[in-house]
Amino acid sequence: MDIVLSGIRSTGHLHLGNYFGALRNFVKIQDSYRCFFFIADLHSLTTHPHPDDFHANVRIILSEYLASGLDPEKAVIFVQSDVPEISELYVLLNMLSYKGELERTTSFKDKVRLAKAKARNKPLNEISYDDHDDEGININAGLLTYPVLMASDILAHRSNFVPVGKDQEQHLEYARVLARRFNNTYGCDIFPEPRALDFGSGLIRVPGLDGSGKMGKSQGNGIYLCDDDRTITKKVMKALTDSGPVGPDSPMPECIANLFTLLELVSAPDTVDYFRGKWRDCSIRYGDLKKQLAEDICNTVRPIREKIDSVYNDDAYLHRVTGEGREKARASASETLALVRKAVGFKSF
Repeated sequence: MDIVLSGIRSTGHLHLGNYFGALRNFVKIQDSYRCFFFIADLHSLTTHPHPDDFHANVRIILSEYLASGLDPEKAVIFVQSDVPEISELYVLLNMLSYKGELERTTSFKDKVRLAKAKARNKPLNEISYDDHDDEGININAGLLTYPVLMASDILAHRSNFVPVGKDQEQHLEYARVLARRFNNTYGCDIFPEPRALDFGSGLIRVPGLDGSGKMGKSQGNGIYLCDDDRTITKKVMKALTDSGPVGPDSPMPECIANLFTLLELVSAPDTVDYFRGKWRDCSIRYGDLKKQLAEDICNTVRPIREKIDSVYNDDAYLHRVTGEGREKARASASETLALVRKAVGFKSF
């Protein structure tokens, strides 16, 4: 059976981007593949979370995983740091990774710009990656080698598929590069080259409510699975719009196209068609569009939110899920590491 792996960083509550870009797909495939789904707590260390928050964030993601429909009887659900074999593979793959290619990754450049913007209290669009005044800014080696750790997550289980969003396609390609490079360097065939799993409908990039870019925790433009109806409605009603179409069949500006993208994810097709028609004939009222969008997002989020609290407060259940997941994930990764160590030349005296 083909192996599928994916994970989400433990840096706060999950949002609609996580759900439609990844989590909904996790639920769909857990009956059809051998699935490994993890909480990427090692990845979250790049932002230096306070120790008091570290475990709490893992618990949040785990609870929201389970409340969203992931089933530990069908998939291996584990915490990344519970599997030390991943960290060992990370070290070995770093030896095959080159500084220049890592510096060219889009995600690294974006994270550098975001770190500079926060440190200087400036808008992101005023920050250049090529500005090398980095004094006092958190641009650590973990940010640079983030794609290598992601590759280690994937290759530790010799995964065949990864259900990634559009913003992660470059990272997946780098995992393929490292799989190929390791196999060629050591004359072995240990690692398959993982491919994207897009479910026949393409990779989804869920936009934020601020008019551009993707929905993200660091951007503060998201709707979270734990948000109540009032909070969701308030956020949607504040979403950026423009003055309206300037003529029949006018091209949509990005901020309006983003609202329609969200509408297509949560609303019935006839609802989407109705508002597209209103756009085409210039009769659209953004207030009506936002009210409908808010209502449909609430209907999507509500059943998940109602499950989160009960799961979050069930210590025995969470302990059992992570314990069983740790054993299964370590068994898989240990098998891979035994082959890797032999290929590299490690031997015990």
